[in-house]
Amino acid sequence: MSILHTLLATIVTLGLLVTIHEWGHFWVARRCGVKVLRFSVGFGKPLWSRRDRQGTEYVVAAIPLGGYVRMLDEREGDVPEALRPQAFNNKPLWARSAIVAAGPLVNLLFAVLAYWLMYVIGVSTVAPVIGAVQPDTPAWYAGVEAGGEVVGLDGDELHSWEQLNLSLVSHIGESRTLSLRVLYPDASSPVAYPVRLDGWQVDIERESPLRALGLRPWQPPIPAVLGQLLPEGRAAAAGLEPGDLVLSIDGEPVADWPALVETVRAAPETLLQLRVERGGRQLDVDLVPEAREDEAGTIGYIGAGVEPVGWPEERLRTLRYGPVEAVGVAAAKTVQMITLTLESIWKMLEGVISVKNLSGPITIAKVAGASAASGLESFISFLAYLSISLGVLNLLPIPMLDGGHLFYYGIEALRGRPVSERVQMFGLRIGMAVLFTLMAVAIVNDLMRL
Repeated sequence: MSILHTLLATIVTLGLLVTIHEWGHFWVARRCGVKVLRFSVGFGKPLWSRRDRQGTEYVVAAIPLGGYVRMLDEREGDVPEALRPQAFNNKPLWARSAIVAAGPLVNLLFAVLAYWLMYVIGVSTVAPVIGAVQPDTPAWYAGVEAGGEVVGLDGDELHSWEQLNLSLVSHIGESRTLSLRVLYPDASSPVAYPVRLDGWQVDIERESPLRALGLRPWQPPIPAVLGQLLPEGRAAAAGLEPGDLVLSIDGEPVADWPALVETVRAAPETLLQLRVERGGRQLDVDLVPEAREDEAGTIGYIGAGVEPVGWPEERLRTLRYGPVEAVGVAAAKTVQMITLTLESIWKMLEGVISVKNLSGPITIAKVAGASAASGLESFISFLAYLSISLGVLNLLPIPMLDGGHLFYYGIEALRGRPVSERVQMFGLRIGMAVLFTLMAVAIVNDLMRL
């Protein structure tokens, strides 16, 4: 994936979501009679601007990492007497609250629209059939067996591994018994397994909740056929070519792609003698994997990818709903993701989930590019998820965010008078410190992932 492709996907993603967010503030401000001076997508030097009949300047700025709506406000400068009724600070509490809340709420509504579109088009997924159950895991102790399809968890109907993963995230750190329902071939009804969790801990950086539970998805057999080769990799340098089938290494037969990967990873800077099949002929190739460092230590790396393998039709699913039915499904999905985001934030504060899971602009850029390359469905899903994150985070009661302003307005409603400027400035400094700290942690996490 090229840097240009990633950059364009990032600009489109952030530009769209920021524009939607700021449009929410702008639209409600206009409806409440507030004069909007500037609607800016991005920060810094304006690259393009125009002004409408009401005096609002529309700007596209050079740094596409945010945006703002500047409204007439006596706290920010002198306001002519004739325009004072249009100043933000002179509007009633309900109007100010509606204007501030509109941005993040529009982000959440956009997520519903995005999910609706995704479900109307159709969501492609793989049936959640269990390929193996890892020993000494909650699923193994519950007696779950391979071969069945997971159809439900605690009353929720499931159709994909993604749905199961999302459901499991909300149970991290809990001590309880889950009812995992599995439908086996030729069975008329699913088997309900009581899966016991005892302060269930999951290192999300290293494994998914699904794997931590002990379930391994079924996959079609993957032969040890080389797919894409990196030009500068050891595999290409040794003379290997895409389409080569690795038959054996050092005389030992290679069963499949995972076996090939395991052998290569275990042999950094070690001579391996490969026998490969190419065009009906067998060839011997000497290969020395490059030594690389990862979380597991020093591993071997040859710069080769797997040849894609098709899935059997009976294991594929397409979730598609009519335009009316999709509204409810999309709304439920949005509520689930909002709840999951809030639970994750709370568990991060509790220390149940590590702050290493915070992501910054680099990760957003990588995921934006990858999802755009994966197709419309993946990109829409990513847009919806990021829009939910933007909406939820902006509603948190942190000064400097929309939620911080709403928090002050809540105090104003209880006291009958606004919070003093001194208190608001003090809160602003605290909010800036919190946000800059979180951003610093997120960027460090991004760099560590690189």
